[in-house]
Amino acid sequence: MTLNRRRMPLLAPSLLAADFGNLQAETERLAGSAADWLHCDVMDGRFVPNISFGIPVLQAIHRHAKQPLDVHLMIEEPQHYLSAFRDAGAHNITVHYEACTHLHRVIQQIKALGCRAGVALNPHTPVGVLEDVAADLDLVCVMSVNPGFGGQAFIPNTMRKVAALKELLVDSGSDALIEIDGGVTRDNASALVEAGADVLVAGSFVFNSPDPVATLAELWAQLAATVGAAEQEER
Repeated sequence: MTLNRRRMPLLAPSLLAADFGNLQAETERLAGSAADWLHCDVMDGRFVPNISFGIPVLQAIHRHAKQPLDVHLMIEEPQHYLSAFRDAGAHNITVHYEACTHLHRVIQQIKALGCRAGVALNPHTPVGVLEDVAADLDLVCVMSVNPGFGGQAFIPNTMRKVAALKELLVDSGSDALIEIDGGVTRDNASALVEAGADVLVAGSFVFNSPDPVATLAELWAQLAATVGAAEQEER
């Protein structure tokens, strides 16, 4: 069994699945929850076939958020907007490998802004493309669904991909966290952590439940038990 370096993974509910008509209330009710980050998906209708929210909405979320904002840019030419998203409240900025011709330069731009730098990989993109930048990364977001829409089913091959990414990061001496985005539920969360995931993004599973705060607490308890059992096996 492979444990992630952080032992307890981080939980990052995705506000893409929240009630957009009550984003202030949705953000505020997560303040005292088991959420470690708030995941914000920014879509431009070009890189992905959907449009979500942009800088003004992110600014509004930031005014009411207690957790750091984990901003996932599903946009073309993200290098032109990095400082604007930092100023809007982004703590983490993740760009897509597939959207960056000069990826290393973009990673350095993000880090120069004082943000945690992340790179996301689409389901068809192999982890090996990060070999030459792995040591510079703070975060790798593995898309476990095709980006652009919430509520999709988890792609099973993600488990193999996470394990391969974990091996690449260890071999590269990288401390980057592995984030899983898409289709995360209580049915696959423990297996993802065992494979090496450090951060779990959950959208529909959390916000479509009767009580998102309780759902996050239950997921945290499940993962704590998973980590505890793994530690017992190591002894």
